[in-house]
Amino acid sequence: MISSILSGNFDIYSFLLRIPVVLLALSIHEYAHGYAAYKMGDPTAKYFGRFTLNPVKHLDIIGTICMFLFGFGWAKPVPVNARNFNNPRKGMAITALAGPVSNVLLSFLGLILYNTTYLIMTQTSIIYNSSEFVLNIFTVLLVFFSMFHYLNLSLAIFNLIPLPPLDGSRIAFVLLPDRLYFNVMKYEQTIQIILMVCLCLGILDVPLRFLITNLSDGMQKIINLVIGLFI
Repeated sequence: MISSILSGNFDIYSFLLRIPVVLLALSIHEYAHGYAAYKMGDPTAKYFGRFTLNPVKHLDIIGTICMFLFGFGWAKPVPVNARNFNNPRKGMAITALAGPVSNVLLSFLGLILYNTTYLIMTQTSIIYNSSEFVLNIFTVLLVFFSMFHYLNLSLAIFNLIPLPPLDGSRIAFVLLPDRLYFNVMKYEQTIQIILMVCLCLGILDVPLRFLITNLSDGMQKIINLVIGLFI
């Protein structure tokens, strides 16, 4: 259902609607990192002006372009000083997870709003008694909410890949021996270039879209279950 909406005749509108979606998704993602770190005793993000929802403070040019072109991307990592945590490994893991978790919640919200809009269109007489303008407004809302759902879910899953500069690499800090972890992080720039090449060539498309589609379907089943209790 979501993919079919995005593949309609709204190419130009979809690109324009993608702008606020990407800005919101990336900004809230990074703010969540800073908020989690701050709540656990690390004010580094606040000192560097990253404890904000202002997208200008968070956007990574390459990561943002990838988000627009491929639906997968990243922002500038929020600075974190693990020494400010009572338990550095646990603190880093929670801080890293906060971003993807925020996007999963936003994705769920987008799907709820999509379903609500769809139900209003199909289960009430509002569309039949309205002008073409109102119909177009509802259709654009469907496109926006479906895109909001899909891109936030994409951002969450992609950032959990355990490679720098993604959040999964910070989570790996908890799981890997220090020596192995820092040996990998030495090649962060090289890994980032390889990651971009994989995105451009579509090498990651199949596994990532498999995960996204199945998680999206799972979310939809939960919403259908809830809707079935009231309708």
